Amino acid sequence: MGITFAGVIDGPPVQVTLRAHPVLRRTVRACVIVVSIAAAPAASRAQGLLLDLPLRSQRAEVSQTVGITGIRIAYHRPLVSGRTIWGVVVPYDSVWRAGANINTTISFSTPVTIEGKPIAEGTYGLHMIPHHDTWTIIFSKNSTSWGSFTYDSSEDALRVSVTPRPSSMHEALTFEFDQVQPASAVVLLEWEKLAVPFTVGVDVHAVVLASMRKQLRTRARYTWESWDEAATYLLTEHVDLDTALAYTGQSITYEDRYDNEITKSKVFAALGRKDDAVATEKKALALATPEQAYDFGRQQLAAKHTEEALAVFHTNAMRHPELWFVHDGLARAYSAQGKFSEAAKEMNGAIARAPSGQKSTLEALLKRLESRQDINL
Repeated sequence: MGITFAGVIDGPPVQVTLRAHPVLRRTVRACVIVVSIAAAPAASRAQGLLLDLPLRSQRAEVSQTVGITGIRIAYHRPLVSGRTIWGVVVPYDSVWRAGANINTTISFSTPVTIEGKPIAEGTYGLHMIPHHDTWTIIFSKNSTSWGSFTYDSSEDALRVSVTPRPSSMHEALTFEFDQVQPASAVVLLEWEKLAVPFTVGVDVHAVVLASMRKQLRTRARYTWESWDEAATYLLTEHVDLDTALAYTGQSITYEDRYDNEITKSKVFAALGRKDDAVATEKKALALATPEQAYDFGRQQLAAKHTEEALAVFHTNAMRHPELWFVHDGLARAYSAQGKFSEAAKEMNGAIARAPSGQKSTLEALLKRLESRQDINL
Protein backbone atom coordinates (compact mmCIF):
# COMPACT_ATOMS: atom_id res chain seq x y z
CA MET A 1 0.00 0.00 0.00
CA GLY A 2 1.39 3.45 -0.95
CA ILE A 3 1.12 6.87 0.64
CA THR A 4 1.23 9.83 -1.76
CA PHE A 5 1.70 13.50 -0.86
CA ALA A 6 2.78 16.70 -2.55
CA GLY A 7 5.16 19.32 -1.20
CA VAL A 8 6.54 22.55 -2.56
CA ILE A 9 9.99 24.00 -2.10
CA ASP A 10 9.73 27.53 -3.56
CA GLY A 11 9.32 26.00 -7.02
CA PRO A 12 7.24 23.37 -8.82
CA PRO A 13 5.23 20.86 -6.78
CA VAL A 14 7.15 17.79 -5.58
CA GLN A 15 5.13 14.59 -5.36
CA VAL A 16 6.50 11.61 -3.45
CA THR A 17 4.96 8.14 -3.03
CA LEU A 18 5.98 6.05 -0.04
CA ARG A 19 5.57 2.32 -0.05
CA ALA A 20 6.01 1.57 3.59
CA HIS A 21 5.66 -1.12 6.25
CA PRO A 22 2.37 -0.77 8.23
CA VAL A 23 4.30 0.42 11.24
CA LEU A 24 5.88 3.16 9.14
CA ARG A 25 2.49 4.16 7.78
CA ARG A 26 1.32 4.76 11.33
CA THR A 27 4.10 7.32 11.59
CA VAL A 28 3.36 8.96 8.24
CA ARG A 29 3.92 12.47 9.58
CA ALA A 30 7.55 11.62 10.34
CA CYS A 31 7.93 10.12 6.85
CA VAL A 32 6.55 13.23 5.21
CA ILE A 33 8.97 15.44 7.08
CA VAL A 34 11.97 13.21 6.32
CA VAL A 35 11.23 12.87 2.62
CA SER A 36 10.39 16.57 2.16
CA ILE A 37 13.67 17.57 3.74
CA ALA A 38 15.57 15.10 1.60
CA ALA A 39 13.88 16.45 -1.54
CA ALA A 40 14.65 20.07 -0.72
CA PRO A 41 17.78 21.85 -1.89
CA ALA A 42 20.02 22.99 0.94
CA ALA A 43 19.16 26.68 0.51
CA SER A 44 15.45 26.06 1.12
CA ARG A 45 15.39 23.56 3.99
CA ALA A 46 14.11 26.24 6.41
CA GLN A 47 10.81 26.23 4.51
CA GLY A 48 8.08 24.00 5.88
CA LEU A 49 5.29 21.85 4.52
CA LEU A 50 3.52 21.53 7.85
CA LEU A 51 4.62 24.65 9.70
CA ASP A 52 4.51 28.34 8.86
CA LEU A 53 8.21 29.00 8.23
CA PRO A 54 10.04 31.68 6.23
CA LEU A 55 9.99 31.37 2.46
CA ARG A 56 13.10 31.97 0.45
CA SER A 57 11.05 34.18 -1.90
CA GLN A 58 8.99 36.27 0.47
CA ARG A 59 5.43 37.43 -0.10
CA ALA A 60 4.62 41.07 -0.89
CA GLU A 61 1.69 43.22 -1.93
CA VAL A 62 1.51 46.59 -3.64
CA SER A 63 -1.60 48.64 -4.38
CA GLN A 64 -2.66 51.86 -6.06
CA THR A 65 -5.92 53.75 -6.43
CA VAL A 66 -6.69 55.43 -9.76
CA GLY A 67 -9.79 57.58 -9.46
CA ILE A 68 -11.76 55.32 -7.13
CA THR A 69 -10.52 52.09 -8.74
CA GLY A 70 -8.33 49.89 -6.58
CA ILE A 71 -5.47 47.94 -8.18
CA ARG A 72 -3.61 45.35 -6.10
CA ILE A 73 -0.75 42.98 -6.94
CA ALA A 74 0.18 40.05 -4.67
CA TYR A 75 3.38 38.18 -5.44
CA HIS A 76 6.50 36.48 -4.07
CA ARG A 77 9.93 38.10 -4.46
CA PRO A 78 12.78 35.85 -5.64
CA LEU A 79 16.35 37.19 -5.30
CA VAL A 80 19.01 37.39 -7.98
CA SER A 81 21.58 35.79 -5.66
CA GLY A 82 24.36 36.08 -8.26
CA ARG A 83 22.45 34.10 -10.87
CA THR A 84 21.91 34.86 -14.57
CA ILE A 85 18.21 35.66 -14.61
CA TRP A 86 17.05 36.34 -18.14
CA GLY A 87 17.37 33.39 -20.44
CA VAL A 88 18.56 31.05 -17.67
CA VAL A 89 16.56 31.26 -14.41
CA VAL A 90 13.71 32.72 -16.45
CA PRO A 91 13.87 31.13 -19.93
CA TYR A 92 12.92 33.10 -23.01
CA ASP A 93 9.78 32.16 -24.95
CA SER A 94 8.23 30.26 -22.03
CA VAL A 95 5.36 31.17 -19.72
CA TRP A 96 6.66 32.50 -16.38
CA ARG A 97 4.74 33.20 -13.18
CA ALA A 98 6.15 36.74 -12.80
CA GLY A 99 7.45 35.93 -9.35
CA ALA A 100 7.79 32.78 -7.28
CA ASN A 101 5.59 30.18 -5.60
CA ILE A 102 1.81 30.50 -6.14
CA ASN A 103 0.27 32.62 -8.87
CA THR A 104 1.22 36.23 -8.94
CA THR A 105 -2.19 37.91 -8.96
CA ILE A 106 -3.49 41.31 -9.99
CA SER A 107 -6.91 42.60 -8.92
CA PHE A 108 -9.06 45.43 -10.24
CA SER A 109 -12.07 46.73 -8.31
CA THR A 110 -13.72 48.07 -11.50
CA PRO A 111 -13.32 47.47 -15.23
CA VAL A 112 -10.03 48.86 -16.58
CA THR A 113 -7.94 48.81 -19.73
CA ILE A 114 -4.50 47.27 -20.12
CA GLU A 115 -2.47 48.94 -22.86
CA GLY A 116 -5.79 50.26 -24.14
CA LYS A 117 -7.54 46.86 -24.17
CA PRO A 118 -10.55 46.32 -21.86
CA ILE A 119 -10.66 43.81 -19.03
CA ALA A 120 -13.40 43.24 -16.46
CA GLU A 121 -13.05 43.81 -12.74
CA GLY A 122 -11.78 40.82 -10.78
CA THR A 123 -8.62 38.95 -9.77
CA TYR A 124 -6.37 37.43 -12.41
CA GLY A 125 -3.34 35.20 -12.48
CA LEU A 126 -0.49 37.31 -13.87
CA HIS A 127 1.91 35.49 -16.20
CA MET A 128 4.52 36.72 -18.62
CA ILE A 129 6.38 35.35 -21.64
CA PRO A 130 9.81 37.00 -21.99
CA HIS A 131 11.21 37.41 -25.49
CA HIS A 132 14.45 39.12 -26.41
CA ASP A 133 12.79 42.30 -27.71
CA THR A 134 9.16 42.22 -26.51
CA TRP A 135 7.26 40.57 -23.67
CA THR A 136 3.76 39.12 -23.58
CA ILE A 137 1.71 39.94 -20.47
CA ILE A 138 -1.03 37.41 -19.73
CA PHE A 139 -4.06 37.91 -17.50
CA SER A 140 -5.51 34.51 -16.69
CA LYS A 141 -8.96 33.81 -15.28
CA ASN A 142 -7.26 31.16 -13.14
CA SER A 143 -5.63 32.94 -10.19
CA THR A 144 -5.23 30.05 -7.72
CA SER A 145 -2.68 27.72 -9.28
CA TRP A 146 0.90 27.02 -8.27
CA GLY A 147 2.94 29.23 -10.57
CA SER A 148 2.66 28.68 -14.32
CA PHE A 149 3.14 24.91 -14.31
CA THR A 150 -0.53 24.22 -15.09
CA TYR A 151 -1.07 27.37 -17.15
CA ASP A 152 -3.79 26.90 -19.81
CA SER A 153 -4.07 29.48 -22.58
CA SER A 154 -7.80 28.75 -22.92
CA GLU A 155 -8.22 30.52 -19.57
CA ASP A 156 -6.69 33.77 -20.87
CA ALA A 157 -8.77 36.88 -20.23
CA LEU A 158 -6.31 39.12 -22.06
CA ARG A 159 -2.86 39.21 -23.62
CA VAL A 160 -0.86 42.35 -24.45
CA SER A 161 2.62 42.94 -25.83
CA VAL A 162 4.99 45.43 -24.21
CA THR A 163 8.60 46.49 -24.62
CA PRO A 164 11.01 45.98 -21.69
CA ARG A 165 13.61 48.60 -20.83
CA PRO A 166 16.85 48.81 -18.84
CA SER A 167 16.53 49.48 -15.13
CA SER A 168 18.70 50.06 -12.10
CA MET A 169 19.70 46.91 -10.24
CA HIS A 170 16.93 45.23 -8.24
CA GLU A 171 18.17 42.28 -6.19
CA ALA A 172 14.61 41.31 -5.23
CA LEU A 173 11.87 41.13 -7.84
CA THR A 174 9.72 44.23 -7.41
CA PHE A 175 6.35 45.43 -8.62
CA GLU A 176 5.60 49.14 -8.35
CA PHE A 177 3.30 51.80 -9.76
CA ASP A 178 4.86 54.59 -11.82
CA GLN A 179 3.59 57.61 -13.78
CA VAL A 180 0.41 57.82 -11.70
CA GLN A 181 -2.11 60.09 -13.46
CA PRO A 182 -5.76 60.95 -12.69
CA ALA A 183 -6.94 58.17 -15.04
CA SER A 184 -3.97 55.79 -15.40
CA ALA A 185 -0.86 54.28 -13.86
CA VAL A 186 2.04 52.25 -15.19
CA VAL A 187 2.75 48.92 -13.52
CA LEU A 188 6.44 48.04 -13.49
CA LEU A 189 7.97 44.65 -12.89
CA GLU A 190 11.65 45.21 -12.07
CA TRP A 191 14.22 42.51 -11.48
CA GLU A 192 17.95 42.39 -12.00
CA LYS A 193 18.56 45.23 -14.51
CA LEU A 194 15.32 44.98 -16.47
CA ALA A 195 11.95 46.73 -16.15
CA VAL A 196 8.75 45.52 -17.81
CA PRO A 197 5.97 48.16 -17.95
CA PHE A 198 2.29 47.98 -18.76
CA THR A 199 -0.30 50.76 -18.47
CA VAL A 200 -3.57 50.39 -16.57
CA GLY A 201 -6.23 52.89 -17.65
CA VAL A 202 -9.52 53.75 -15.95
CA ASP A 203 -12.60 55.46 -17.37
CA VAL A 204 -12.83 57.48 -14.16
CA HIS A 205 -15.95 59.45 -15.02
CA ALA A 206 -17.93 56.35 -15.98
CA VAL A 207 -16.75 54.50 -12.88
CA VAL A 208 -17.59 57.41 -10.57
CA LEU A 209 -21.01 57.94 -12.16
CA ALA A 210 -21.87 54.26 -11.70
CA SER A 211 -20.57 54.33 -8.13
CA MET A 212 -22.51 57.50 -7.27
CA ARG A 213 -25.74 56.00 -8.57
CA LYS A 214 -25.25 53.00 -6.29
CA GLN A 215 -24.30 55.14 -3.30
CA LEU A 216 -27.32 57.39 -3.79
CA ARG A 217 -29.57 54.36 -3.39
CA THR A 218 -28.25 53.77 0.13
CA ARG A 219 -28.84 55.83 3.29
CA ALA A 220 -26.70 58.56 1.71
CA ARG A 221 -29.67 59.50 -0.48
CA TYR A 222 -31.48 61.02 2.50
CA THR A 223 -29.07 63.92 3.07
CA TRP A 224 -28.70 67.13 1.09
CA GLU A 225 -24.91 66.88 1.30
CA SER A 226 -24.70 63.64 -0.72
CA TRP A 227 -26.63 65.01 -3.68
CA ASP A 228 -24.72 68.30 -3.55
CA GLU A 229 -21.37 66.44 -3.47
CA ALA A 230 -22.42 64.39 -6.51
CA ALA A 231 -23.52 67.50 -8.41
CA THR A 232 -20.33 69.35 -7.47
CA TYR A 233 -18.19 66.49 -8.81
CA LEU A 234 -20.02 66.49 -12.14
CA LEU A 235 -19.80 70.28 -12.33
CA THR A 236 -16.09 70.34 -11.52
CA GLU A 237 -15.38 67.66 -14.12
CA HIS A 238 -17.86 69.24 -16.58
CA VAL A 239 -19.51 65.85 -17.07
CA ASP A 240 -23.23 65.09 -17.51
CA LEU A 241 -24.41 68.56 -16.44
CA ASP A 242 -28.07 67.67 -16.86
CA THR A 243 -27.63 65.00 -14.20
CA ALA A 244 -25.76 67.53 -12.05
CA LEU A 245 -28.74 69.89 -12.31
CA ALA A 246 -31.13 67.10 -11.31
CA TYR A 247 -28.91 66.25 -8.33
CA THR A 248 -28.95 69.87 -7.10
CA GLY A 249 -32.74 69.80 -7.26
CA GLN A 250 -32.81 66.60 -5.22
CA SER A 251 -30.45 68.14 -2.66
CA ILE A 252 -32.69 71.20 -2.33
CA THR A 253 -35.75 69.03 -1.67
CA TYR A 254 -34.03 67.68 1.45
CA GLU A 255 -32.81 71.09 2.64
CA ASP A 256 -32.81 74.40 0.78
CA ARG A 257 -29.62 76.27 1.66
CA TYR A 258 -26.88 78.48 0.27
CA ASP A 259 -24.59 75.53 -0.51
CA ASN A 260 -26.84 73.66 -2.92
CA GLU A 261 -28.42 76.79 -4.41
CA ILE A 262 -24.98 78.19 -5.30
CA THR A 263 -24.05 74.82 -6.83
CA LYS A 264 -27.25 74.94 -8.87
CA SER A 265 -26.41 78.48 -10.02
CA LYS A 266 -22.99 77.32 -11.21
CA VAL A 267 -24.53 74.38 -13.08
CA PHE A 268 -26.95 76.75 -14.83
CA ALA A 269 -23.97 78.93 -15.82
CA ALA A 270 -22.09 75.90 -17.16
CA LEU A 271 -25.19 74.98 -19.21
CA GLY A 272 -25.27 78.47 -20.67
CA ARG A 273 -28.52 79.37 -18.89
CA LYS A 274 -27.37 82.81 -17.72
CA ASP A 275 -30.72 84.20 -16.50
CA ASP A 276 -31.40 81.08 -14.43
CA ALA A 277 -27.86 81.28 -13.03
CA VAL A 278 -28.29 84.90 -11.92
CA ALA A 279 -31.68 84.28 -10.32
CA THR A 280 -30.46 81.21 -8.46
CA GLU A 281 -27.33 83.03 -7.28
CA LYS A 282 -29.52 85.76 -5.74
CA LYS A 283 -31.60 83.11 -4.00
CA ALA A 284 -28.43 81.47 -2.68
CA LEU A 285 -27.05 84.74 -1.29
CA ALA A 286 -30.35 85.40 0.47
CA LEU A 287 -29.76 82.13 2.34
CA ALA A 288 -26.05 82.70 2.99
CA THR A 289 -24.51 83.12 6.41
CA PRO A 290 -22.31 86.22 6.82
CA GLU A 291 -19.24 84.01 6.44
CA GLN A 292 -20.58 82.42 3.26
CA ALA A 293 -21.40 85.82 1.78
CA TYR A 294 -17.88 87.03 2.64
CA ASP A 295 -16.31 83.96 0.99
CA PHE A 296 -18.48 84.44 -2.11
CA GLY A 297 -17.40 88.08 -2.33
CA ARG A 298 -13.74 87.08 -2.10
CA GLN A 299 -14.28 84.60 -4.94
CA GLN A 300 -15.82 87.38 -7.03
CA LEU A 301 -12.83 89.60 -6.35
CA ALA A 302 -10.45 86.84 -7.37
CA ALA A 303 -12.41 86.48 -10.62
CA LYS A 304 -12.09 90.28 -11.19
CA HIS A 305 -15.85 90.75 -10.80
CA THR A 306 -15.32 93.85 -8.70
CA GLU A 307 -18.79 95.40 -8.99
CA GLU A 308 -20.47 92.12 -8.07
CA ALA A 309 -18.12 91.70 -5.10
CA LEU A 310 -18.83 95.24 -3.87
CA ALA A 311 -22.57 94.64 -3.99
CA VAL A 312 -22.24 91.43 -1.95
CA PHE A 313 -19.92 93.01 0.63
CA HIS A 314 -22.15 96.10 0.92
CA THR A 315 -25.24 93.99 1.59
CA ASN A 316 -23.33 91.89 4.10
CA ALA A 317 -22.16 95.02 5.95
CA MET A 318 -25.68 96.45 6.02
CA ARG A 319 -27.06 93.24 7.52
CA HIS A 320 -24.25 92.56 9.97
CA PRO A 321 -22.39 95.79 10.80
CA GLU A 322 -21.19 94.33 14.10
CA LEU A 323 -18.96 91.73 12.39
CA TRP A 324 -15.35 92.74 11.69
CA PHE A 325 -14.91 90.70 8.53
CA VAL A 326 -17.79 92.35 6.67
CA HIS A 327 -15.85 95.62 6.90
CA ASP A 328 -12.70 93.81 5.77
CA GLY A 329 -14.68 92.68 2.73
CA LEU A 330 -15.81 96.20 1.88
CA ALA A 331 -12.24 97.46 2.32
CA ARG A 332 -11.02 94.87 -0.19
CA ALA A 333 -13.72 95.78 -2.72
CA TYR A 334 -12.95 99.53 -2.47
CA SER A 335 -9.23 98.76 -2.71
CA ALA A 336 -9.81 96.81 -5.94
CA GLN A 337 -11.53 99.89 -7.36
CA GLY A 338 -8.66 102.18 -6.30
CA LYS A 339 -10.82 103.93 -3.68
CA PHE A 340 -8.18 103.81 -0.96
CA SER A 341 -9.70 106.40 1.42
CA GLU A 342 -13.02 104.49 1.57
CA ALA A 343 -11.06 101.26 1.91
CA ALA A 344 -9.00 102.63 4.84
CA LYS A 345 -12.18 103.76 6.61
CA GLU A 346 -13.68 100.29 6.36
CA MET A 347 -10.42 98.67 7.47
CA ASN A 348 -10.41 100.86 10.58
CA GLY A 349 -13.94 99.62 11.24
CA ALA A 350 -12.71 96.04 10.89
CA ILE A 351 -9.80 96.66 13.30
CA ALA A 352 -12.13 98.15 15.90
CA ARG A 353 -14.34 95.03 15.88
CA ALA A 354 -11.73 92.31 15.28
CA PRO A 355 -10.51 89.85 17.93
CA SER A 356 -7.07 90.65 19.36
CA GLY A 357 -5.38 87.86 17.43
CA GLN A 358 -6.53 89.35 14.13
CA LYS A 359 -5.72 93.02 14.71
CA SER A 360 -2.03 92.94 13.72
CA THR A 361 -2.84 91.44 10.30
CA LEU A 362 -5.52 94.06 9.65
CA GLU A 363 -3.24 96.87 10.81
CA ALA A 364 -0.64 95.75 8.26
CA LEU A 365 -3.33 95.89 5.55
CA LEU A 366 -4.33 99.39 6.73
CA LYS A 367 -0.74 100.63 6.29
CA ARG A 368 -0.77 99.35 2.71
CA LEU A 369 -4.05 101.14 2.02
CA GLU A 370 -2.65 104.38 3.49
CA SER A 371 0.23 103.95 1.02
CA ARG A 372 -2.36 103.54 -1.76
CA GLN A 373 -1.48 99.88 -2.40
CA ASP A 374 -4.15 97.40 -3.46
CA ILE A 375 -4.45 94.86 -0.62
CA ASN A 376 -5.87 92.24 -3.00
CA LEU A 377 -2.52 91.80 -4.76
